[in-house]
Amino acid sequence: MERLFPFSAIEGQERLKEALLINAVNPLAGGVLARGEKGTAKSTAARALSELLPPVRMFQGCPWGCDPDRPEELCPSCGELLDRNARQVETRAPFRTLPLNATEDRVAGGLDFEKALRTGERACEPGLLASAHRGILYIDEVNLLDDHIVDIILDAAGSGWNVLEREGVSHAHPARFILVGTMNPEEGELRPQFLDRFGLSVAVAGVADPADRVRLMLLREEFDSDPIAFRAKYQKDNDAIRDKILDARRILPSVNIPKRLRKFIASVCQENNVAGHRADLFMAEAARAAAALAGLFEVDEDTVLRVSPMVLAHRQRETAPPPPPPPPEPEEPEDNQEEQEDNQDGDQEENQDGREDQGQQERQPPPPQEARDDRPRPEPKEEDRQDEPKGDPSAGEETVFGIGDTFRVRKIESQKDRLKRRGSGRRSRSRASQKQGRYVKSGPDRGTGDVALDATIRAAAPYQVTRERAPGMAVSLKPSDIRECVREKKIGNFLFFMVDASGSMGARGRMAASKGAVMSLLLDAYQKRDQVALVSFRRNEATVNLPLTTSVDLAGRMLAELPVGGRTPLSAGLAAVFREARNALLKNPMARPIAILITDGRGNVPLDATDPSRKPFEESLRLARAMALETRVKYLVVDTEEPGIITFGLAERLAQALGAEYFRTADLKAGTLVDIVKGSMGPQGGGP
Repeated sequence: MERLFPFSAIEGQERLKEALLINAVNPLAGGVLARGEKGTAKSTAARALSELLPPVRMFQGCPWGCDPDRPEELCPSCGELLDRNARQVETRAPFRTLPLNATEDRVAGGLDFEKALRTGERACEPGLLASAHRGILYIDEVNLLDDHIVDIILDAAGSGWNVLEREGVSHAHPARFILVGTMNPEEGELRPQFLDRFGLSVAVAGVADPADRVRLMLLREEFDSDPIAFRAKYQKDNDAIRDKILDARRILPSVNIPKRLRKFIASVCQENNVAGHRADLFMAEAARAAAALAGLFEVDEDTVLRVSPMVLAHRQRETAPPPPPPPPEPEEPEDNQEEQEDNQDGDQEENQDGREDQGQQERQPPPPQEARDDRPRPEPKEEDRQDEPKGDPSAGEETVFGIGDTFRVRKIESQKDRLKRRGSGRRSRSRASQKQGRYVKSGPDRGTGDVALDATIRAAAPYQVTRERAPGMAVSLKPSDIRECVREKKIGNFLFFMVDASGSMGARGRMAASKGAVMSLLLDAYQKRDQVALVSFRRNEATVNLPLTTSVDLAGRMLAELPVGGRTPLSAGLAAVFREARNALLKNPMARPIAILITDGRGNVPLDATDPSRKPFEESLRLARAMALETRVKYLVVDTEEPGIITFGLAERLAQALGAEYFRTADLKAGTLVDIVKGSMGPQGGGP
């Protein structure tokens, strides 16, 4: 028997323990989601609850966990046993753990292949949802669960029934369970539909007091050294909690919620701007259970206020503030008329100066033909060359910009293709080369050993009339009948950022905005199990600031310390990011790297700075055309040049040479860069 850490011995997580006890008394409270950092006893508390649940009665050997007190829900075999007044047994309430790599048929159930091969009968084999009926379904790291598994659980949790329609099997069975999930928000958030299914949510944090932390260490050491003696020490306290749950379950049907408190619950939910009415229902059921635990037969206001934060924590939404009223028209006093006339005269002088400057710009000679597109482009004025300090080019002043505002990244995923890939992640769907992932269809036998039994039986079915069957077998199989599973799973992506860190990027906070966008995608990459690299270029060289990694802490430090200043070695940056992408492809030829280039394109340092005959931008274009020949790498160019009447369009020409998607600098703001990446992630070809 599994030796669990006693529920009564858990210290410092009283809110989580209360939420679990509420659901143990009243499963209609909707389950518990424990959200918090690693190592805070989330899983320990969930597992410890299982031995406090009252036992359940059932017919011996029933695989569906039928409740004899609900004859309308009994399976056919249990219905026959009920008619014969067969003996019932009491067994421990089930506690089932849903592994993250569980397949669809393991969760929902499917065709009983052993029975089909031996008897030729079509029967249903129960899954985890059936075995968790009338108990607890526990999901550790619930936010990492595959979407197709989440959909199955959503249907069962919402209706209390699991309906199975697959492989020629049609079956429905009750699936009422206490849904308990734990997660670390750093690993990513839950889908809103799944999050709303949890009745209660509790934020779990570590104990801050050093003395309490020492006590927790001593408790754990005592349990590890002698679990039997430790459990015996807390057995009396555990029995008291179990009796408390039993007593609360007995009085729960008699617990009443006054009408005034129902109105109070509705107003609380409405004030917190929750979506739908599920919060109202869960709050009422949780309040009834909390009152029953306290021995009360009527819910009071204090009980509602105690459970309401657990119901609303993951549901309340911020309301958008109303738009401000238009400002009133300013009144112009007569004594200010002379001052306004002076200002108008000054504005006219500035406009005239601006027109003169513009005329001087228009009289400048145009750039060379290879640096122009359909529009005439003037050469930049001397004061615009922020990345070209006078004298020694490497002597320009350096500035370190902070990381700009980060933003929540919207869903990013690439389109599916037919290539099989290894790896793990949560970003893009791909054919799986291992026995993992969702079974989507069958194919011919290729020697992987992942046999699709349903497709194999269907392939053999037409020949059963003429084939000789082995003893004890209802189906005769031949090697030509074997079919294999074609599975899909999610994998991570490689994202390579090439960031222009020259002096021109310091204008108008462009570097801070770029750092904020990169940091936002790094956070999303950590949640999706992507790998991200950062290459910057400035002065006379390019630097790999961040090799492929998933460490957000390291990425944050490197971004924060990235300086800005000096000239623009664009060619060196292109060569460096291509080299990093090629190295990644050498290690994993099935990868699909995406290089995101953030620059204004004003390259002015060639690869060989000692050769005065080299033209830097022409060299960058030639290098970009050569990089475009590697079709496994996808390129994006984000132009950081300030929009205006006069622009140079160098980054746009660079994007054309790369065959890349091109976007303006405004696309770096709040979430738009993510849309750029999303639009770029199309199906890619395989290796050479």
